[in-house]
Amino acid sequence: MTTIRPVFGKSDKRAFIDIAYRLNADDPHWVPPLRSEVEGQITPEKNGWFSHAEAQLFLAERDGRVVGRVSAHVDTLALTMPPEQGFGPGCGQWGMLEAADGEAAAALIAAAEDWLRGRGLSRALGPISLSIWEQPGLLTEGFDHAPTVMMGHNKPEQQSWIEAAGYRPAKELVTYELDITHEFPPLVNRIIAAGEKNPRIRIRRVDKSRFGEEAAIILGILNDAWSDNWGFVPLTPPEIDDVGKKLKPIVFEDLIRIAEVDGEPVAFMITLPDLNEAIGKFGGRLLPFNWAKLLWWLRAPHARTMRVPLMGVLKRLQASRLASQLAFMMIEYIRRDAIAKFGSTRGEIGWILDDNQGMIAIADTIESRINRRYTIYEKALDA
Repeated sequence: MTTIRPVFGKSDKRAFIDIAYRLNADDPHWVPPLRSEVEGQITPEKNGWFSHAEAQLFLAERDGRVVGRVSAHVDTLALTMPPEQGFGPGCGQWGMLEAADGEAAAALIAAAEDWLRGRGLSRALGPISLSIWEQPGLLTEGFDHAPTVMMGHNKPEQQSWIEAAGYRPAKELVTYELDITHEFPPLVNRIIAAGEKNPRIRIRRVDKSRFGEEAAIILGILNDAWSDNWGFVPLTPPEIDDVGKKLKPIVFEDLIRIAEVDGEPVAFMITLPDLNEAIGKFGGRLLPFNWAKLLWWLRAPHARTMRVPLMGVLKRLQASRLASQLAFMMIEYIRRDAIAKFGSTRGEIGWILDDNQGMIAIADTIESRINRRYTIYEKALDA
């Protein structure tokens, strides 16, 4: 019989982290995350998301052995968002699901739902781990290759377990991949060339010596550009501080561009070398010697894959030809540097909402293809 209990204390937290490594050890495409990163994610003092959210972690046990885990959480900012954008009043979430079998999964999801009901919530979205900005959605397509940095990966069985609990798809997210060693189609190159002749446009690298100022510019554009998107919750100052600390070691000036028009920053593109290529064999641990290997890699990363986790252009420009032109220019400039300075051959863009026609059009025009699909599920919670 499976029993569920809340996580209390350091030993429970350690068990909550450890179970993912045990259950996924036989999956050749699962990349063990750094344990320190997971610990930071679930610790309120280390994750700015908790400044506006509350979470409860649960463990599943059977015959004295941990057989699964789940998180249940309510985000007070998400409750204030328009319901047509995914969250809204009465909406809670759960995530970080790991289970040895369907019985454990069903019990864990039921425990998360009970916790949400206890806080007066009437609808559940999941999996979301923990913030929509971290690892949203269940992988439902693309199990045959490893995820890139900051992307989730799970076993295929989870889909049937979640759907058996009464959940139905609410939104799909996709990632696109492309061979970046090939030049883009002639039409794209003509658009880029025209932009280069326009004296109003400037595409610049970020200045890492002014990291705080540059991050503020990018996140200001992001909160404006994404504000109408499904699932949007604005990033708060504590989260911005934490994201900056987390990303700074893998931020390289050649891989991040800010687009200015008449001197005003109006768009950005962030690209990250695929850290998973470096940490894949670490088993989630930096000690005793993996920290030195990681530092050596970070000095001059040679990464096959570059991931574009975030792009954005101010809302007032999004329906204009200028928006696409700026996007193509940033993509092309970063593509060149990724090949020349990092030895990269492959790009991954996403995640992208499956109804984001602007980004889908850009992805199609540069001849990329969908390689992974994630699904966020929803369910009405009866009283």
